[in-house]
Amino acid sequence: MRQYIRHPSDVPIRYSLTDLAKQEAEQLKDISEGGLCFSAQAALQPGAKVQIEIPIEDPPFAAEGTVIWCDKLDDHYEIGVQFADDNEQFKLRMVEQLCYIERYKKDILINEGRELTGEEAALEWIAKHADEFPR
Repeated sequence: MRQYIRHPSDVPIRYSLTDLAKQEAEQLKDISEGGLCFSAQAALQPGAKVQIEIPIEDPPFAAEGTVIWCDKLDDHYEIGVQFADDNEQFKLRMVEQLCYIERYKKDILINEGRELTGEEAALEWIAKHADEFPR
């Protein structure tokens, strides 16, 4: 049984192995309090240290994590990353909420034709959904 509920996301992510400077742009698949999963074109070895950047805010969320698993799916890999530091987990929780707000902002534009600022989207999302967000 999974320790944390995973929340789907569709935001970009950048990662680099901590011993290399090159960063790869990929797609965040889901995010939870304990870590995240992203799609990548290349496999990463479990145990590898990775630097993660999620450019959903300025400055971007940045954290170091450990690759826990790597599964090949069709033409890409899914990479599971865990953050051990409680501070990183707290920051990840904030990013998780920002992902929901960004999705809400896109959905409102598509479904209602309203273009919201980040602050407007956050206020609406919090008023409508904050009580549903797992603690």
